[in-house]
Amino acid sequence: MKKIAVFCGASIGFNPIYKKEAQNVGAYFGKNNIGLVYGGGKIGMMGALADELLRHNGEVIGIIPHLLKHEEVVHSDITQVIVTKKMSTRKVKMSKLVDGYITLAGGFGTLDEVFEVLTLGQLGIEKKPIGFLNTNGYFNHIIAQLDFMVNEGFLKQANRDMVLISDSIEELIEKMYTYKPVEMTKIVNTTVK
Repeated sequence: MKKIAVFCGASIGFNPIYKKEAQNVGAYFGKNNIGLVYGGGKIGMMGALADELLRHNGEVIGIIPHLLKHEEVVHSDITQVIVTKKMSTRKVKMSKLVDGYITLAGGFGTLDEVFEVLTLGQLGIEKKPIGFLNTNGYFNHIIAQLDFMVNEGFLKQANRDMVLISDSIEELIEKMYTYKPVEMTKIVNTTVK
């Protein structure tokens, strides 16, 4: 993995464990020569992650839509800032640059980005590994929801298995290296007559 997109919050959260984990990921990327592609922010989890990777002389590419490019938000010290016209263009640009995706703690934007990538994976458009770094059990409820969706027949187990989960960055990266993409989901008509 040469470059990984990381989705995470523009906030730092209330528990310092999340910031510490973002810094741990930045340090791991730096020590293992993995470049970061992310939202381009200097605040919150994004800033903590980028700053730590920069301390390890790592490559940090921020992709930010024009509407979010404010001086108080955009990280001016990173390797490269790419400004896109739209959010959708930003996501396409990220996809072209990376070998996989990792999700850290975050809010609506974080979940929007990771679930869009999972949807593209389900459709066979995206074939890269997608991981959740489950620090402090942050994603436990989402994982339970995904399992419930399988049990209720709204998500195939093969698609649920696209979500790689660990509370350790080392183990998560190992899972990403050995990931095999699922075959495209066939839509089955389940209408009761």
